[in-house]
This record gives sequence, structure tokens and C-alpha cells, in this order.
Amino acid sequence: MMNILQVAEEIGSFNALVAAVKAAGLAETLEGAGPFTVFAPPDGTFAKLPPGSIGALFADKEKLASILTYHVIAGKVGVSDIASSNGATPVTANGQELEITVRGGRVFVNNAQVVTSGIMASNGVIHVINGILMPKPEPAMSDH
Repeated sequence: MMNILQVAEEIGSFNALVAAVKAAGLAETLEGAGPFTVFAPPDGTFAKLPPGSIGALFADKEKLASILTYHVIAGKVGVSDIASSNGATPVTANGQELEITVRGGRVFVNNAQVVTSGIMASNGVIHVINGILMPKPEPAMSDH
């Protein structure tokens, strides 16, 4: 069975996400043992970003990595687990929490809807979402 990154590449609608993962230096992580649960925005969601913002993100590897790790939680969270986790706030790989809500029988991660769930990989599972999850801005570091 293929790992998360291989599955995403094979599907073909996650080219921007795969490119971002590689640009941020996270490919090795998502090819690792895991298990991981990835909330994956397809290529169409990147097209909704303001013009120029993708280029700016690719230039800022730290910020790109922060956004990407905000789409990953440790463990293999299946479809039924997600549907029954209304109100859950799992901690992502970047350390911030996501908000899982179920509204009208649909599962939302923050404000992105899970449109396809349970794409299995050898090291976890992918759930396709219709938006890009943006972590809260880091508080400004004070000089010590």
C-alpha cells in the first residue's frame, strides 16, 4: 500500500498540496511511519487564494510548514471517528487545535467541509476538505 504522499500524488488532484509539502521539506515526514490523519485541500482550493499568495508562501518555508502541519493530526482518525467527534479539538502537528463540528450531517474542520473521507494509505488516512486551514497567527515574539 502507498503512503499518504504517494496516494495524494496518485489521485492527481493534490498537485499544489504535494508541491507545497515538498517545498516545505515535509515530504519525508508524510512518507514516514505515522500514523497520520491529513485534511487535504485539493488543487481548486489553492486557486481561491488571493493572487500572489501561493508564491509568497512557497518563499516562506517556515510559514508554509506551519500551515501544512496545521492540516495533520497524529493517529489514524477514520470516518466514523470524525463524524462522532462533534465539538472535538484535536491538536495538529503544528501544535494548534482544529475545531471539528457536525452541522446538518456534514463534518466541518474549522470552516472547511469534509467532502471525501477515508482515503486510506499505509501510514494513515486522508480526508478531502474544501478549504485551506489557516493557523492562528503566532503571537509576536518579544525581545528578551
